[in-house]
Amino acid sequence: MSNVVPPFIVAIPARYGSTRLPGKPLREIDGIPMVVRVAQRALQAGAAQIVVAVDDARIADALAGQAGIDICMTRADHASGSDRLAECALHYGWSADSIVVNLQGDEPFAPAAGIRAVAQALAGDDAPMATLATPIIDAEELFDPNVVKLVRAANGHALYFSRAPIPWARDAFAGDRHSLPSGLPFLRHIGIYAYRAGFLDRYTRLSRTPLEQAESLEQLRVLEHGHAIAVRLTPEPFPPGIDTQADLERAEQWLRTQH
Repeated sequence: MSNVVPPFIVAIPARYGSTRLPGKPLREIDGIPMVVRVAQRALQAGAAQIVVAVDDARIADALAGQAGIDICMTRADHASGSDRLAECALHYGWSADSIVVNLQGDEPFAPAAGIRAVAQALAGDDAPMATLATPIIDAEELFDPNVVKLVRAANGHALYFSRAPIPWARDAFAGDRHSLPSGLPFLRHIGIYAYRAGFLDRYTRLSRTPLEQAESLEQLRVLEHGHAIAVRLTPEPFPPGIDTQADLERAEQWLRTQH
């Protein structure tokens, strides 16, 4: 695969209402609203266009004056971030083959290299969608249902995503579930996606599926409907996203160690 990164758009869904952390996009980390930090990461990645898809004027106000950032006011009733981005694609009239990176609005420390990598993964593959993964290094992580695992085929396409430990090392785990057997590719999913803009619209029209609902993993809808997802390893670690007040406090602490 070529190392040239093609032109790409970063679209950031930022919803004001969050059950676990109300007003999440506006929560400050070291004095800067989270959504501003996410947009700054997209700028560092060299995106051709950066759009923040918002549902509340307060988020738009926080982004006002940020050079290079477009704000798209979207409906408040979207079921997912992907639906919000599909509205943006329609609004801006992005061509069907445009590469759109969905950068979550709660990833204020997403590495620029990772944002570029997922765009590159899509450009270098015939799949309509791409995502990233990173090796799992300990058994506790593998057995944690909050950690989404994946397995992929020899061509790099995702075979399955699960909250369960996959692949299941039958003989090794029969005797010991406290260490990982060597030689198996245990992978943790990183929730950043790239799509062709034409597929983004199609994706949001796909009906919900049994496996998606059982695992509560929206990406399984794509696989169940027979579409491919290209998976590449991230070139740099992604610090955890922010879902709770405790996550916010950890982010403050982590940031202090980076100065």
